Amino acid sequence: MTDLDALAALIRADSAARGQTISRLGYFCAPFRPAEGPFSDRVIKVYRGLTDRAMAERLRACHEDYVAALLAGGVPMPETAFHLLEMEGASVPVIVQEALPVDSLMRPQMQAQPLPETLKMMEAAGQVIARFWHWAEGQEARIGFHPSIRNFAIRGGEAVFFDTFPPLIHYSRDEMGRMLLTFSEKRLMRVVGPLMRARVTGIQDEWYSPPETLVGLVGSACRLRPDDAQAYLDWGRDFAQREMAPWAEEALAGMTETPKLPGYWTGFRKLLGLQGEPNV
Repeated sequence: MTDLDALAALIRADSAARGQTISRLGYFCAPFRPAEGPFSDRVIKVYRGLTDRAMAERLRACHEDYVAALLAGGVPMPETAFHLLEMEGASVPVIVQEALPVDSLMRPQMQAQPLPETLKMMEAAGQVIARFWHWAEGQEARIGFHPSIRNFAIRGGEAVFFDTFPPLIHYSRDEMGRMLLTFSEKRLMRVVGPLMRARVTGIQDEWYSPPETLVGLVGSACRLRPDDAQAYLDWGRDFAQREMAPWAEEALAGMTETPKLPGYWTGFRKLLGLQGEPNV
């Protein structure tokens, strides 16, 4: 059982006491891994606190349902727990997740390994994407998936997914759009975002579209290794027809050339200083 008092004390500690910050460039938080103590084998993800208790409890319930859905859909994941900590008058969402070896993260491996090895990684990630969406076809709940290269690790030839926030289940499109603003770690996004609510809301659309999640994966690989873009496009086209037949036509249409990020999202990323580093 998690010692919530110890977890709260760790979160209140200054950055030096916390230990290693895994990434400072995440949209929702900067995950960290404690250097020592009972959580030294865990990555801690702390999100903005909520003063609305009902909203916080709904978030907890949706996160539990989302983790259960990912597992039911055959998505390999590290052990993941969600907690609400009462701190300074707010309910603070905290995810405690089994730490993955840094050298297992997919993005740096995609940058460093020879092309044939990276194509094996793409196949491993693609299999997770296809398996999940084939499962999700039979579900009634609105459910999404964000299988970007930076949200995977590769261990023993298997793709392991580790991004469970926000929980892409049950929330309507408008509700999820508001969550993208509510939980943004960047104050600038919370200030400017409401003025462009429709565009912010649109960020999520790829996550709820089976063909677009595959196209997004291929686009990320092409941007990481532009000299090998044609190989990733060839793989994506073949994979869509082999493993994602119900969505192949739309996926193929998105891979006639190197997929590009939407202009508004590229603008947001530059504005916020997000460069696509691993979001562990």
